Amino acid sequence: MHTEDPPKAIIEHWLKDYPSKKGRYGHILLEQKSPGGDTVREGLRPYFESAHSDARNHFHSFAGMSLHPDAGTPGCNAKYPNCLPSITRRGLFGEVMSGMMTEAFDFIGEHEWVVPVFLFRKQEDVQQYIYTLSRDPARTREVYGRKGDDFIGIVIDSEGKVTRFIAGEAKWRQTWNDSTLAGVMLGDKIKDPNDPSKRIHNGKGVWFEINRALKVPMGVKQLQGLLQELAPDDYAQVILSLDRILQLENPEPTERTDLILLAGGSAARREEAVPLLRWEKTPAEYTAGRDLQVVEILLTDGGQLIDALYDSLWP
Repeated sequence: MHTEDPPKAIIEHWLKDYPSKKGRYGHILLEQKSPGGDTVREGLRPYFESAHSDARNHFHSFAGMSLHPDAGTPGCNAKYPNCLPSITRRGLFGEVMSGMMTEAFDFIGEHEWVVPVFLFRKQEDVQQYIYTLSRDPARTREVYGRKGDDFIGIVIDSEGKVTRFIAGEAKWRQTWNDSTLAGVMLGDKIKDPNDPSKRIHNGKGVWFEINRALKVPMGVKQLQGLLQELAPDDYAQVILSLDRILQLENPEPTERTDLILLAGGSAARREEAVPLLRWEKTPAEYTAGRDLQVVEILLTDGGQLIDALYDSLWP
């Protein structure tokens, strides 16, 4: 289970925040103000270990590995998540930061969000990668991302009833500029069917995925399964509440908040305090009509921090 509180003091030391709320739209820009060196890395490490602990137990057990393999022992090269490729680490970083920011900041609606467990064990390609790599150290490769929403959090009332979910997309890019942002949010460019001499976005980006997202995403079912396995007594009422929400016929009503987290490097010409997405009002591309929270984390040394952080987990 995920049990570590967000390191608010480290976040405040590391990042400067520019929050805003307009109607049902919340926006937080976070700009790096201190180097992501030893202090930041060590401050973030307990939260990241907590976020990955369930998947680490699961993947190591599946591969027949010790949780703490000594150097030179079988499988020591395949420790999760340390052994994962660079691009995979960056994706995981965004997903963990989604949980951390949700727990650390007042999002739109000012709900008290709970993250009982992260869903990383559901990344099936990582399971295959760890199993194979532990038996053949030469079998390194890129890893496919986990299907479904990148992150799930819930609101639990005093009676153990789940009243709201937060779910959405986390994206990392080495440098966020206008073309990168447009590609992520609006989809890849294709030939314009009306004018083959021009190229247009295919409309299959983050806005498309968020707008068509199910009110109760599959990650909620995955979360319920993990709670039943890991903490059935502590979360008994939550599990029962999720049963009622997940049934196909006459499900118990609940609400969803959409989250978009964009993390990575800032473009060289971007001015201070200038966000990637507009903050004054809800972007026109968002049509789902739910509460929307955008978080932007712009870093100057993010790649180095991520690699140092993931190398340091469970030393």
